[in-house]
Amino acid sequence: MRTELNISLSPKQASDEFFYKPVVAEKLRVDESRIRLINVRRKSIDARQRNIRINMAVEVFIDELPEQQTIEFHYQMVDQKPPVAIVGAGPAGLFAALRLIELGFKPLVFERGKNVSERKRDIARIHREHIVDPDSNYGFGEGGAGTFSDGKLYTRSKKRGNIRKILEVLYANGAREDILIDAHPHIGTNMLPRIITNIRGTIQQTGGEIHFNSRVVDLVIQDDTCNGLVLENGDIVYAEAVILATGHSARDIYELLYARGITLEAKSFAVGVRAEHPQALIDSIQYKRPERGPYLPAASYSFVEQVEQRGVYSFCMCPGGMIVPAATAPGEMVVNGMSPTQRNSPYANSGIVVEVRPEDLHEFRQMGVFAGLEFQRKIERLCFALNGGTQYAPSQRLADFVRNKFSQDLPASSYHPGLISSPLHEKLPKGIRFRLQQGLAQMDRKAHGFLTNEAIVAGVESRTSSPVRIPRNEETFEHVKISRLYPCGEGAGYAGGIVSSAMDGERCAEMFAERYRKSHQ
Repeated sequence: MRTELNISLSPKQASDEFFYKPVVAEKLRVDESRIRLINVRRKSIDARQRNIRINMAVEVFIDELPEQQTIEFHYQMVDQKPPVAIVGAGPAGLFAALRLIELGFKPLVFERGKNVSERKRDIARIHREHIVDPDSNYGFGEGGAGTFSDGKLYTRSKKRGNIRKILEVLYANGAREDILIDAHPHIGTNMLPRIITNIRGTIQQTGGEIHFNSRVVDLVIQDDTCNGLVLENGDIVYAEAVILATGHSARDIYELLYARGITLEAKSFAVGVRAEHPQALIDSIQYKRPERGPYLPAASYSFVEQVEQRGVYSFCMCPGGMIVPAATAPGEMVVNGMSPTQRNSPYANSGIVVEVRPEDLHEFRQMGVFAGLEFQRKIERLCFALNGGTQYAPSQRLADFVRNKFSQDLPASSYHPGLISSPLHEKLPKGIRFRLQQGLAQMDRKAHGFLTNEAIVAGVESRTSSPVRIPRNEETFEHVKISRLYPCGEGAGYAGGIVSSAMDGERCAEMFAERYRKSHQ
């Protein structure tokens, strides 16, 4: 007999089947020996009260075992199938490639950066020597920005695709089974490179192609139809369609499209700082106890405030994580966050950012659709100048920042290149600085102790999303003016994160396949 059950447990009870099996047996009023299998389907933490509970949804098999179910993905040999070019090997591009293979098309993936192994060496140079390779960094290279990130898999985009399938693919390629049951799953930066390498293997073994160090510099467009692309080395690649999955930091792609007269739109984005606290402090605030104990994970937080009609919110919160240098070109200072699978760093960090709308950018209105890009560039160059032209992060103690006080010294930090004390309260644009200060004060009222000089803010967190959208027809997913050109993922302005980008990549592949088959009937 199979049955489903929702149970509320203590952290210790939820930590191992040895502890929760007796609870399940008691709830179902059966002898424990009759329970053959318990599958945990969902798990979440309820820390609203001091008595913390773990809510679990379980599938229980009594007196029998389930039939073995093997997850299968129907990847076929596609080496002789119609080719589709994909620009970018991030989550959107890789999952578009996998879906094309399932649908009987040959993906040709062109990635400006390097494979994971070589990319690791370039990232190490950023930390050690402060040298940023514009094609190989935390933003560019195999797997995109997601490869060296926390690997958070939570998304609110429930209607855009099959979330479960994305998680199953990641699990099949090496992610832990936890991602299939946790309410807010994550993979961890230490595991992501291997998973991305495994996905590459699937694409290549089935006849698809992935080309690294292959920057796209133009598109082949005739009669408002995209028939291929041009590489930096002069090679022209013809294909049945082009899926643009370049990520939100590929500014040269926006400039290329604009130069070709391809429609772009300005959109809202966010800019701010990355805040870092001792993880133990966040644990004590969120769990309402001096220590979290052995059975609870590193605590996270999520804030959404309103200051002068603009949102101020936490972004990409990384419990037990570290701050990393995320510039994608020399002369920039950008920070981001990530954490390993165990989330065992002594620090917790999160972007604290302010919503920026196109109408806010009066100073850059002459830049038209690129006003947001220019605003990003200006603030990134400013922070680069503050740190003396290195990858030291301009920083300030958090309470000092809110109180407009220069920090004479800084606490220890996870940021490996190093911090430099800077007057961010003076240098950040007034509208950003004031809203950050007010928003942080509001956050402290909800989580008393959050506003402290034990924490720092580091600048600048400017790559939360793209300030530019590549508009597409929502019925066909093609660009609104250019057929067979499929803007996709974060870079196109239609996703935000690994899962939503992966789902968007799959949907673009499906929409292309549908159009192709209709045109060849």
